[in-house]
Amino acid sequence: MGLSIQGKTAIVTGAANGVGLAIARHFIDRGANVMFADRDKDRLKDECGETEGSGESIEYFSGDLRERLTVENLISATIDAYDRVDILVNASRQVMTTDPLDPSDTSVEAMLEQNLFPALRLSQAVAKRMIAQAEEDGQEEGPIGSIVNISSIAARRTHPDLMGYSIATAALDQATRSLALALAPNRIRVNGVAFGSVMSASLKDSLNETDGLRQEIRECTPMGRIASAREVTAAVQFLASDGAGFVTGEVITVDGGRTLLDAVTTAAH
Repeated sequence: MGLSIQGKTAIVTGAANGVGLAIARHFIDRGANVMFADRDKDRLKDECGETEGSGESIEYFSGDLRERLTVENLISATIDAYDRVDILVNASRQVMTTDPLDPSDTSVEAMLEQNLFPALRLSQAVAKRMIAQAEEDGQEEGPIGSIVNISSIAARRTHPDLMGYSIATAALDQATRSLALALAPNRIRVNGVAFGSVMSASLKDSLNETDGLRQEIRECTPMGRIASAREVTAAVQFLASDGAGFVTGEVITVDGGRTLLDAVTTAAH
């Protein structure tokens, strides 16, 4: 079994920007059929329009995945375009600060609504489709699908200002493990990728606006640098491929050792 995803059909959410976009493009480069999904229709159109006439198999879907009907419509659009879905990558996410001492702060609820529930509901719906496909094809053995949830080291690395985001990503990691157990008998694998600092457009803006931020990140990362998006996308491809055929319920950390340093520092004190 190799790492190939050629010919597979993938849904990638959060595909208009950042890591989601990088994953979707990476999958296209590796020969997969990809449904780019995001709320930002204009951005999706711009990104997907760049490949028109290239022979690459790209479709895009715009909608708010916090709405249950949107989840159903996304799956229907993918089936209409490609007849099936083999891979789901839940990469849509939002970061919002929290005032941990303000009872009126609603960021925890907002982060759960944005970063947990859409991924959970879409995973459940896509899994049902994968099971139905296998039954239609008479596929009684072998893997029938893979789901990869994009998480963050914030699930384990606590910061009061990111309480809501940390709670939501920790919940997503637990959902990954729970779904992995529930879907293992159906031959669907569920894994996650938790990353630290990745050189996205938003991070570049922050680096330009905040003096010393780049050095601060490097100092708290044992490998001494900021990751490129392709280092996350490669991990996602591995988990989506048959090469990870006996891997499920795992959340792979891509952070250059940053969470290890936190653990060492805590133990030392």
